[in-house]
Amino acid sequence: MSISMDVPHRTDAERALRADLVERAAALRPLFADNAELTDRERGVPEKNIDALAEAGLLTLMQPARYGGLESDFRTLLEVGREVGRACGSTAWLTSLLNANAWFVGLFPAQAQDDVWALTPGARVAGVVTPSGTARVVEGGFRVSGRWAPASGCAHAEWAVLGVTRPDAEGTPDAVGIVLAPMSELTVEDTWFVTGMRGTASNTLVGEDLFVPAHRFHSIPDAVEGRYATPFSDEALYRAPFVPVTALVLTGPQLGLAAAAVDLLVERAPRRGLTLTGYTSQAEAPTVQLAAANAASHADTAQLHAYRAAADIDEAARAGVFPDYDARARMRMDAGTAAVHAREAVRIVCSAQGASSFGESNPLQRFWRDIEAGSRHAVLNPEVAAEIYGKSLFGIRGTVSAMV
Repeated sequence: MSISMDVPHRTDAERALRADLVERAAALRPLFADNAELTDRERGVPEKNIDALAEAGLLTLMQPARYGGLESDFRTLLEVGREVGRACGSTAWLTSLLNANAWFVGLFPAQAQDDVWALTPGARVAGVVTPSGTARVVEGGFRVSGRWAPASGCAHAEWAVLGVTRPDAEGTPDAVGIVLAPMSELTVEDTWFVTGMRGTASNTLVGEDLFVPAHRFHSIPDAVEGRYATPFSDEALYRAPFVPVTALVLTGPQLGLAAAAVDLLVERAPRRGLTLTGYTSQAEAPTVQLAAANAASHADTAQLHAYRAAADIDEAARAGVFPDYDARARMRMDAGTAAVHAREAVRIVCSAQGASSFGESNPLQRFWRDIEAGSRHAVLNPEVAAEIYGKSLFGIRGTVSAMV
């Protein structure tokens, strides 16, 4: 069993680039924190945040270098997502998802990648992998219709990854897939009325009888088994396992929200008394000290699990070895475990800070709402992940979900 937190063969130059990217994200935290209340209230990440991320190169982490992207690794994406999440959960979510969708594009045939980036290397991609639409075979491609939600990042994207089913291919690996479509051919319905991650504007994409050329379809079963359509097999990043990546990329924002909550407790407790006790400083009260320790430990645990999964994914991709079912089951378990521990860290801090945690002017209530929503994404479901992992430990495979 691996307990590595990073790829052992990472070069000094690669580590230096990662550190630089994280520093760029850290430098943007004041901007994102200043805009966080507005982001939440207006149900949308301000364009100013997106522009700042783009100018810092933080939306090209998963884009192939052939198109000017940084083509980094998943540990880097996690660390950048964590850093942004310390200031704003919604901005971190879009940072992670826009990058993740760029990675999906990197799995497609060369012509599809050219469609997205050859003329517009800065094009961003949103998407919904869940097969909520249908694709009907026609000459040269497909006619695609459907409704896809929640489409995080669609307000800032030029293209979309859309999950589809193909009734004509039932019983074959092509029965379920993802297609690429320009956002200009889709409409956006304003359906994202939620209490957490409000700023992600994860609305509903609607497509009606879109023509999608054949090269812009990718089989999901093939992707789950590591059979990617990209001809650039020397690019390690696009050899990473599909489902573990899809789960892990969602944890970066949770790590950031947990760290932000712990930081807030440590910063505020010395200046506040403990109501209805003799303690004039919460920092001197054992109950708050224990809460701080437990919250910090949960945040650390979340980070350790997420970084282990990232190390396993990055190392397998580097070595060109597709992880077996049991390894992928553990990676998905790691992602779900990270989300649970991050959420628990925030909950503990809220309890330690009492009812004032939920004051509208207190950023802690936003951290709490964001992590309660974000950590419950279906692919992070800890119970499903545990069932898959537990069964795999007994040699029972493939009975819970195809998404392993």
